[in-house]
Amino acid sequence: MDGPRAATSKILCLFGTRPEAIKLAPVIRELQDRSMGVVTVNTGQHRDLLDPLLTLLDIPDNYSLKVMRPEQSLSQLTGNILSHLDPIFSKESPDFVLVQGDTSSALIGALAAFHHKTAIGHIEAGLRSGNRKSPFPEEMNRRLITQLADYHFAATLSNRKTLISEGVAEQNIFVTGNPVVDSLLHIQRQKPMSVRLKQLLDDSAHGKRLVLTTHRRENFGNTMLSHLHILKDFVIRHQDITLIFPVHPNPAVRRAANAIFSGQNRIFLIEPLAYPDFIGLLSHSWLIVSDSGGIQEEAPSLGKPLLILRENTERPESVESGIARLVGHHPEQLGRLLEEAYHPFPHSTQTPLTKNPFGQGNAAKLIVDQMEKLFDRQHAASRQSFGVHNI
Repeated sequence: MDGPRAATSKILCLFGTRPEAIKLAPVIRELQDRSMGVVTVNTGQHRDLLDPLLTLLDIPDNYSLKVMRPEQSLSQLTGNILSHLDPIFSKESPDFVLVQGDTSSALIGALAAFHHKTAIGHIEAGLRSGNRKSPFPEEMNRRLITQLADYHFAATLSNRKTLISEGVAEQNIFVTGNPVVDSLLHIQRQKPMSVRLKQLLDDSAHGKRLVLTTHRRENFGNTMLSHLHILKDFVIRHQDITLIFPVHPNPAVRRAANAIFSGQNRIFLIEPLAYPDFIGLLSHSWLIVSDSGGIQEEAPSLGKPLLILRENTERPESVESGIARLVGHHPEQLGRLLEEAYHPFPHSTQTPLTKNPFGQGNAAKLIVDQMEKLFDRQHAASRQSFGVHNI
């Protein structure tokens, strides 16, 4: 008779940014609920944003690498993460490594696992923008992770088709939805409104709330400054609009925000919010303007219209659902779409009642279901190779 699967399976889950932790949290909980061995490695890119979230989501922090240095290059970050991971892999000898998305930590985690001949599962596999340099470096990261990964957990059927077109074996692709929906629904059920969020909503209660986030490297410099100028002018023209901008800690973003928005009435520059508060803010918004990939998944889950500050998207489902519209990098296009959203045009002010393209909140269960089947298959193959047969 076979022993418990937990005794033979050790899964290393690697993350370093807040979005990774948000999406991995329900998977880690599901693994723990099924008594599987879990080891977590936190590379620590978003240390200040991440620590409170780990506590909230009850994620263990077995290894904390603290790799961030002021103004370090991507190459320096990459080398730093890889050098820290090697002894962890040697010590823990995991059976399976889970990485999520397209960050540098995900890519280096997959590379380290490959070096140690460890099976790799990629959550949120198959996203493609069509331009390998945009978003940078995420688009190339996700393409390289596909080449390294053994198993691919795709959020949508479109992602699955992309992977198949690139030569990934169909039997190694599993369509599961995106666990960000699991986390969002979990937090909405569990977390009451904080005092900080209540005060922010009270201070901005007189009109329509426009929530802005921007942090992508390809938008740094003149592109970001142009976007912020357009948004400032829009707020000035419309007295019933309040803009709320949780400013990313990246110095380039903070410099741009302070240069354009400081001293403006009805523009709130605030520190990043805890994830439950951020979801609460989005749920009370009139319109979201963002270059975030995660928000393209959260907006359909919340039924909130979104303008995407990018030229392309690896999540076309958000646009196809009618929730989101692509802005591109032309300031006049942002201005035009803001005005269309403000005026009663049906295609921009009414949220379509469509099924969430990113899942129904059961992605973690589907991912772990597939992992259990993989472990069962590997365990059976191992027993057979040693001449052991079940009775």
